[in-house]
Amino acid sequence: MRVIFILLTCFVGIAANGQVVQQSLPQQTRILFLLDGSASMMAKWGNDSRMDVAKSLLTDLVDSLKVNPNLELALRAYGHLYSRNSQNCKDTKLEVGFARKNHQQIIARLKQINPRGTTPIAYSLEQAAGDFSLDKNYRNIVIIITDGIESCGGDPCAVSLALQKKGVFLRPFVIGLGIDKDFAKNFSCLGEFYDAKDISTFQTALQKAIKTSLDKTTATVELLDSRGEPTETNINVSFINNATQQSAFDFVHYLDPNGRPDTVILEAVTPYDLVANTIPKVVKRNVHLTPGVHNTLQLKTPQGTLKITQRNASSYKNGVRAVISERQRLIHVQDINTEQKYITGNYDVEVLTLPRRKFNIKIEQSTTNTVNLPAPGLLNLFNNAAGYGSIYEINEDGSQQWVVDLDQNQAQITLALQPGNYKVVFRVAKAPGSKYTSIKSFSIREGLSTTLRLFD
Repeated sequence: MRVIFILLTCFVGIAANGQVVQQSLPQQTRILFLLDGSASMMAKWGNDSRMDVAKSLLTDLVDSLKVNPNLELALRAYGHLYSRNSQNCKDTKLEVGFARKNHQQIIARLKQINPRGTTPIAYSLEQAAGDFSLDKNYRNIVIIITDGIESCGGDPCAVSLALQKKGVFLRPFVIGLGIDKDFAKNFSCLGEFYDAKDISTFQTALQKAIKTSLDKTTATVELLDSRGEPTETNINVSFINNATQQSAFDFVHYLDPNGRPDTVILEAVTPYDLVANTIPKVVKRNVHLTPGVHNTLQLKTPQGTLKITQRNASSYKNGVRAVISERQRLIHVQDINTEQKYITGNYDVEVLTLPRRKFNIKIEQSTTNTVNLPAPGLLNLFNNAAGYGSIYEINEDGSQQWVVDLDQNQAQITLALQPGNYKVVFRVAKAPGSKYTSIKSFSIREGLSTTLRLFD
């Protein structure tokens, strides 16, 4: 699921230059409660069993959520259909599916669930993927309530991460009821873990999970110069999902005429790596937003300009190359379509195509190691007007890599790119806010031309 955000400015509607808001946060939310019904939930917790406490607090919570018209709930349980002796590792069932006004149905079904079996968390999560229909108008949330770790040999963390990468749901909440402290570390990779040591902390954890899921969260991104002042702007900023390493939000930073950055509405469920795609990029890792309030995020991004010129550069047969290195020792710059001898050993090769291609090669005695590159394709990019933007390459796992900044003085741009999948993030210079950022995906094929119009 590609989670998206909306940017707030004093401008609404369509700007005079024809720009329209390109991105918006889904208004509807789905929350699936995944309840542990294994035999261990019969253990005493205060004056009641863990299951009785869980059902009571869930009942109150579900009843309180009736007033939210933009919320749908569902209930899945596991370990409640077969006895522990059967060790049934497929013991899970969607007890109540997503629907509007199904609160009483969930409450009634909770009363009928009794602890019996084992703890197939990984399998239950896999099955939960089918509980959510694919609909970009919804944010999908999972709240897991359990008192024990996986007991069927599955890998809940791997399953959770895979489903997050596929966009099935956002990072789950995991509430551990009376969990042994040695087991707590098993849940940190599964999702946002809350250690409910007693009934009071369990209730607090439930409320925090709901607040994080439903409350509107805003933030301002300040890009600081060398004096610590937030004057840097027109930089592509990315919010990278800290768990999946996939892009959650992208925009071209904007300062209004008074030097103030936009306020953005963000998804608080996900922790982020906040990236300013400068050269080199600046990263603040594992950023957790405080839900329901305004967050101010700062990155130190002081920039200067390097100008490289050379008269009559076109007279050189193999063109002009410039390799800028940081902390890495430069061995040699070699032209494409040439041969060069090297001392035997292992080398890193970075070919300065767009995007750059990197290889690790081994040079052996009296042999030739050949690196073959595919021919580039051409991207013909048409904008309404000149502006600020960048091109990113999308890797097979969904992660992205900055490739190049677009010429901010040109509305029509032609670039040679290596074959692959890409996206362009662009804002017209005269647009009155970063909410007018356009994001378009495209593919480049070897030896062929691709035409892309950003604001069709």
